[in-house]
Amino acid sequence: MGLDEIRGRIAAAEAKAGRAPGDVVLIAVSKVQPPPRIEAALAAGQRIFGENYVQEAAGKWPAWREGFAGVELHMIGPLQTNKLKAALDLFDAIHTLDRPSLAQKLARQVQARGACPQLFAQVNTGAEPQKAGILPADADAFIAECRALDLPLTGLMCIPPEDQDPVPHFRALREIAGANGLSGLSMGMSGDFESAIAEGATHIRVGSAIFGARDYG
Repeated sequence: MGLDEIRGRIAAAEAKAGRAPGDVVLIAVSKVQPPPRIEAALAAGQRIFGENYVQEAAGKWPAWREGFAGVELHMIGPLQTNKLKAALDLFDAIHTLDRPSLAQKLARQVQARGACPQLFAQVNTGAEPQKAGILPADADAFIAECRALDLPLTGLMCIPPEDQDPVPHFRALREIAGANGLSGLSMGMSGDFESAIAEGATHIRVGSAIFGARDYG
């Protein structure tokens, strides 16, 4: 499909939803993608990328950041506490703040550094046992805990169940965010980002629709 087509579809979805052009941040999910595909996106002006694994990101992004000004890296995969320091060295945003123990350790690291990346609390809107994230019923308390720890939350993130209509999940996330005074909504991926934009997404995470299928070989 490619980057230009995705940009066009985002612009059309923004217009259809009555939103301003450029209102939605496109995160190009570059995990497990061959370097030539990522370099092509960089050459085409894409500057915001999402990675799932700290070690993979650390191995490939420092050189690209030297060659291309303005690159932002967003952590969109589960974050292990033992990788937290490395993640803070690498990432400008973390979309997977998903449990109190991580919030507490993150707060200590942030206080020591005097700086904090953008933070999104991950909500498990489908209450799926195999998936990370705070349950919707616990979200208000978790947001309050993060604020008590002086963690400046940007917003919320969700990954709807694959076998369900994503729209009710997007709406549920928007309602939780609104009730807690949060404006950021990280939701929508390659197959459903237009629906997410219609429901208020501020950040969408698109990988295979830009880069093509991943080869996990």
